[in-house]
Amino acid sequence: MRYLRGDEISRDREILEELPLTETTFFILLSLSPSPKHGYAMMKDVEQLSEGRIRLSTGTLYGAIKRLLEESWIKRVEDQNSLEDGRGRKVYALTRYGRRILNAEFDRLKDLVAAARQVYAEG
Repeated sequence: MRYLRGDEISRDREILEELPLTETTFFILLSLSPSPKHGYAMMKDVEQLSEGRIRLSTGTLYGAIKRLLEESWIKRVEDQNSLEDGRGRKVYALTRYGRRILNAEFDRLKDLVAAARQVYAEG
């Protein structure tokens, strides 16, 4: 068994207080989990990951990006490709804190599905 230090416990509580995530926030963070992306790529990823259920407008996406930046769940990173071609696109990546929140939500959802499967199998 792993014992948590006091500061780890308070950080875990802080993360748990952020849950549950909205479906949109979950898919935005999930979109950034493999690698940094610019806004348009995030919009397309969210639509694909949600199997078309979520189609973000640019206003909704950039409002969410602003909030996630303010909460330090994501950060802006340099995109070498846009620097080379002079386009200057903004690219975003998950922070360590954002990844911890995404992992906690993933675990929460796994627990929900496990409970539903158990009840459903019994019924």
